[in-house]
Amino acid sequence: MVEAIHPGASAPFARIAVFDFDGTVSLIRAGWGGIMLSMMLEVLAALDTGESPEDLRRAVEPFIWRLTGKDTLYQMIALAEQVTLRGGTPLDPRDYKQQFLLRLFAVSGPRVQQLRDRGCPPDQYLVPGTRALLEDLRARGLRLYLASGTDDTHLHEEAALLDITRYFDGGVYGAIPDPGAFSKRILIERILRLPGVRPYHLIGFGDGPVEIEELKRAGALAVGLATDEPECRDTSPWKRRNLIEVGADYIIPNYLCRQVLLPMLFANHEPI
Repeated sequence: MVEAIHPGASAPFARIAVFDFDGTVSLIRAGWGGIMLSMMLEVLAALDTGESPEDLRRAVEPFIWRLTGKDTLYQMIALAEQVTLRGGTPLDPRDYKQQFLLRLFAVSGPRVQQLRDRGCPPDQYLVPGTRALLEDLRARGLRLYLASGTDDTHLHEEAALLDITRYFDGGVYGAIPDPGAFSKRILIERILRLPGVRPYHLIGFGDGPVEIEELKRAGALAVGLATDEPECRDTSPWKRRNLIEVGADYIIPNYLCRQVLLPMLFANHEPI
């Protein structure tokens, strides 16, 4: 199902497409949000402030969502701030990030190993319809970029295991040790500085607010993936609501709708 939030929005002259990774293309880390939330609730509950679990949940869920798509370190910086607000002494955010990654890898690690061992087809851990959409966009002549808040080393390995690196002729970009040295904003700005590239040449796909906000800030067309992981068959109401709030032009639950979506994205009229 394709939901047109801004009916008629299109990019008939698109030459470039930018994709987020986790939840937009890959399902290797499906469930990461619950893992992060659980860890943060444990950290804050240990301060024994008398707040209920629901109070603590309301304190952390908004910034987990708001910072999704940036380097995970930013979410851990926000956690450290919450600890300080409650009179505690926080760990270095990098230590919180490591704690989270250890928990996450307990879930994602076996999936990665399964792919390494060729124990399943790569498409098992792709959002449904991803490969066909990437092939369609490449056939149209678009240059594709993959950008993620996942650490660069893991991103490159997982993209290779999923056999999608070959589609992203623009490059694969993940989080690096200095979080200020690379971001989705930096990548989009770099793309828009390429000779002859204008905002209406750019389309982006993402399930988090960061990439959608940056695409709209740049004047590009943005498709929100309200993927209800891991099946991604239905629209996630929570993602849908938040993606609309940050300006998504279209909302889809997966790419199985590409035969309906693509004619909308490339409708032959002046870009808005």
